[in-house]
Amino acid sequence: MTNTIPYKNIDIHYALSGKGQAVVLLHGFLENKEMWQFAHDEFSQSHQIISIDLLGHGKTECLSSNHRMEEMAHAVKVVCNHLKIEKVSIIGHSMGGYVALELAKNYPDLVSAICLMNSNYYADDEDKKILRRRANEMAKTQFQSLVRMSFVNLFAPSSTTTFKNEIDSVLNQALQTPIDGYIKGQEGMINRNDYSDFFAKLSISKMVILGKKDPVMPADPIEAFCKINAIPIKVLPNGHMSHIEDKNSLIEVLKTFLV
Repeated sequence: MTNTIPYKNIDIHYALSGKGQAVVLLHGFLENKEMWQFAHDEFSQSHQIISIDLLGHGKTECLSSNHRMEEMAHAVKVVCNHLKIEKVSIIGHSMGGYVALELAKNYPDLVSAICLMNSNYYADDEDKKILRRRANEMAKTQFQSLVRMSFVNLFAPSSTTTFKNEIDSVLNQALQTPIDGYIKGQEGMINRNDYSDFFAKLSISKMVILGKKDPVMPADPIEAFCKINAIPIKVLPNGHMSHIEDKNSLIEVLKTFLV
């Protein structure tokens, strides 16, 4: 069931199920809270599960201002306040991981555990920023072609046939993202902070989940970082969309995180 809460002249949409320790699930760029249905099904008997449509995604509209990661994190904090949640575990997929880090940084009393799922802790380098800016220009005139091209590139090569129906479904959802939400989301990621040092030193429970064949987020340097900093990490066999490509394995890993 979808719930709403007012936020700066728009409504934030979220889904809520279960009772127990609170877990907030944050989707990635061009995704929405529906990606987390498997987690509601799997974990709501033991946890209170909250999945949120971030700004400009799903049923949550765009703000008139920018969508910096700090702004997205503040919107999540408002939902937590509304639900009277004092402590929460955060699982963030891709862009949702960047929002999770902002939550942990800006609201340290709220976040008790953080899992970066197919995500990272570092800021974009200049080449990546250039690519995002080019994509934003292309989005103004060729949005559907851009989304189709970029979305397929998130999966390991073998997954494009194995999970064709699932990919078609989530692609259709991605195409519903408003162009303004696309552009503001990209700008928010361009301007996000580098949290490498913060994440390394963060003293709460933390975990990283990666895809070995992730085309957009190479696993090797993140594995090395986690090893140096004694951060628990699990590398799954496939690409960027572990909740589709490696769902059963992902559930087992998340069980070890949500203790």
